[in-house]
Amino acid sequence: MVKVRFAPSPTGKLHLGNAYIASLNWLLARSTGGTFLLRMDDTDVERSQAALAEQIKVDLTWLGLEWDEYALQSARLDRYAAAKAALVQAGRLYPCYETPEELDLKRKVQQMQGKPPVYDREGLTQSQAQRAALEAEGRQPHWRFKLDQDAEVTWVDAVRGPQSIKANTQSDPVLIRADGRVLYTLSSCVDDLELGVTHILRGGDHVSNTVAQIQLFGCLRSLGFGDHIPAFGHLPLIYDKEGGKLSKRLDSLSLEGLRLDGQIEPQAVVAYMASLGTADMREPKADIRELAKGFDLSAFNAGAPRMDVAEIALLTAKLVRTLPFEAVQDRAGVDAATWDLLAPNLSSVREAADWLPILDGDIAPVIEAPQFIAAALAALPAGELTTDTWRTWTKGLQEQTGRKGRALFMPLRLALTGRSQ
Repeated sequence: MVKVRFAPSPTGKLHLGNAYIASLNWLLARSTGGTFLLRMDDTDVERSQAALAEQIKVDLTWLGLEWDEYALQSARLDRYAAAKAALVQAGRLYPCYETPEELDLKRKVQQMQGKPPVYDREGLTQSQAQRAALEAEGRQPHWRFKLDQDAEVTWVDAVRGPQSIKANTQSDPVLIRADGRVLYTLSSCVDDLELGVTHILRGGDHVSNTVAQIQLFGCLRSLGFGDHIPAFGHLPLIYDKEGGKLSKRLDSLSLEGLRLDGQIEPQAVVAYMASLGTADMREPKADIRELAKGFDLSAFNAGAPRMDVAEIALLTAKLVRTLPFEAVQDRAGVDAATWDLLAPNLSSVREAADWLPILDGDIAPVIEAPQFIAAALAALPAGELTTDTWRTWTKGLQEQTGRKGRALFMPLRLALTGRSQ
């Protein structure tokens, strides 16, 4: 059975880039009858906040991405300690004492020599006496995972197809910092194995990380941490509509901001994310579980799609015009009859209440063409207004005055509503 995870760090607000990864993982789980795990990667105690973790839950609930299981990495520190001990015992985790400045100098020297900036494994060659001397200076080691650098790591990516990367192009990854904090690579691999994650669906910027993670998965599995290695799928990186990095413009695109603004429907967000990176635009559904039907990772390509919030607004308008009153009654600010009248022309649910002053209050008309408006008033059909009155009236005015299009309708709209749209 498929089990996926969305694993945000509660160090900031979720944004549309996060919504992309969360939505596609949720759709994969629902399309296969699988499990969606929400895991808070909160081992960064300095930056993680409980309030932000709760905000993440609120945002996911707003999107409709309910989770089946929940886990906190901060509650699993004993498992990471056990993994560290096992890896050290197996000779696959070794201490290194270089300072950040020394490592930076090494990289610069390698680049000047035309070599790739791969760690030289100095930590492996140090004797116990050398290590003791460094610790006597007050240095604490960071710990690196020893890669099998003779190996060529291959996998069949669920999005990109067959992949192959030589391990000797990678540095041995740091798994534990000098201050003792477990880093993402170790904690995530332990969790994925022990919590039964079968598929890791994430952004394409993580492709190079897969080499170390596949080897670490294999090593941890042999040491008794789980019994399988998850499959990988790397989604295309997303850019903004101008082709720039999305991350630079995310402050105004937080899910909290969109939710509070009230102009965007969450179902439109999920429908857009289900389409981004594919050849087809999925229509938004009132129940996003409908989007899971026919969801197929093979429809996504490795190109770089551009995200445009204006397109999400268009999908919102399509959805709003189909929503029954029961779906909006707690936030539309109008009654059922008014909703049925307005819905076919709304762009957002919030917009409905803006029409109440026009429907029920005093209108401040804008008279753009006085002579035409006088003629229109004189030509207004007598008797009860019906759904045919507008068509009959405007058709007669077109024949009488020769006006059509904007010249016909804009002066009428301004006079009747005081609004240009």
